[in-house]
Amino acid sequence: MGKTAEAIAEGVSIASAAARLAIRNRILVETIAHDEPFEATAFAPFARETLVGLADEQDEAAALIKRQRKRAWGKFTEPDGTHDYRDRDMRNLRKRGRQYSGVAQALRRMADDPHVVRTLIEQSRDAAWGDVEANLQRRLRVEGMRPELDPDYDRMRAARMQSIRLVDLPRLAAHKRHHDEAETDAAPAAEPAAPSPRVSGIDVSELES
Repeated sequence: MGKTAEAIAEGVSIASAAARLAIRNRILVETIAHDEPFEATAFAPFARETLVGLADEQDEAAALIKRQRKRAWGKFTEPDGTHDYRDRDMRNLRKRGRQYSGVAQALRRMADDPHVVRTLIEQSRDAAWGDVEANLQRRLRVEGMRPELDPDYDRMRAARMQSIRLVDLPRLAAHKRHHDEAETDAAPAAEPAAPSPRVSGIDVSELES
């Protein structure tokens, strides 16, 4: 029972981490993408649904174990694969079934406890704000970085210059050629010069002086 309790506690810890991740993502979407104010009570339904959904997954796993136990009972031949259980696996399967059911029950109790739900939301909020803060700090470091303060400046400068020579400059030259060709094609053709007036085969313009 001690090992079973430890396994249940570990399963609850993993499920709680998954719930915090899901709630954190929801907080980021609602407060940043949708520009909504943070209200813990607004996320309570989603937090409860997340916990119940994780509990349902554990119950489904326990039901699968029960079916596998029924198929394994009375079989003493060699298994054909990893999940081809035999009678000698009954004890381990029973233990795993209890663990899955125990985790499911614990998660449902958490979902029914307003204090636990609120604590989960606050932890998720702290994680969300931590992500935002880390992103802002990275952006500020990049935008405010001076060459003498960047330890990788000299090492990366050669790569940046090579990228300019091999990628940016040829792309700019190709763009200019395309622009020049487009202007040439769009320019109107020059009108031919009007022929000089002639009278009886004589170029009249030659008489003008």
